[in-house]
Amino acid sequence: MSRVKKLTDLDLSRPLVVATVHSPAGMRLAEKLGSRDVDLLELRVDALAGKMAGVRRFLARSSLPVLLTVRHPAEGGIGNLSSRRRRELFDELLPFAALVDVELRSLGSMRQVIQSAKARGIGLVVSNHHFHRTPTLAGMRDQRRRAFAAGADIFKLAALADDAGAVARLIDFLSTTKARRLAVMGMGRFGQVSRLVLACGGSLLNYGYLDKPNAPGQWEAKELKALLRRLNP
Repeated sequence: MSRVKKLTDLDLSRPLVVATVHSPAGMRLAEKLGSRDVDLLELRVDALAGKMAGVRRFLARSSLPVLLTVRHPAEGGIGNLSSRRRRELFDELLPFAALVDVELRSLGSMRQVIQSAKARGIGLVVSNHHFHRTPTLAGMRDQRRRAFAAGADIFKLAALADDAGAVARLIDFLSTTKARRLAVMGMGRFGQVSRLVLACGGSLLNYGYLDKPNAPGQWEAKELKALLRRLNP
């Protein structure tokens, strides 16, 4: 079972690299990883809901902390899972999690999951994804406010970054937020550039892929970890 059980066990003083696991091939690759390679594993349970026996075996063997995600279909979730099924999957796998990711839009439907996670000392990432646009600065700040008002430990915002102006807006949002834990990243044409800049600027969770990307603009996870090690010695 994952060794890290609580948010307080994580080193939140530096940018962390999260390897996203969303396929059987990804689980096989993740089993070979250690803390030198990445910092956390995001288990995309929505993409693996039909392979739960393999998921349970994988989690029982994992030595890295796990961020548990059962993504809403409207924000990139796989399988068009109902809210009820998503709650069932969260409930089953909470004992393995150091963090859970719940979308801003799902705070109401996942209220019981959030309460259970908090009771176990599991950290809450509240997320919002914008695949087709970059929100205004005011819009991002409003989403941040709502996330932390709902009890988020970390607010994650992923948005389209298809030009330099979009990247600048994401940097502005990150740099003007004080005393709050944020994970901010771009997707699309300027996705990779934005992820490096934002990680160096204080984005706490920085996502990379193992077998194949699950969002446009991702780095390969171990490569991202190596780059951040060089840029943040």
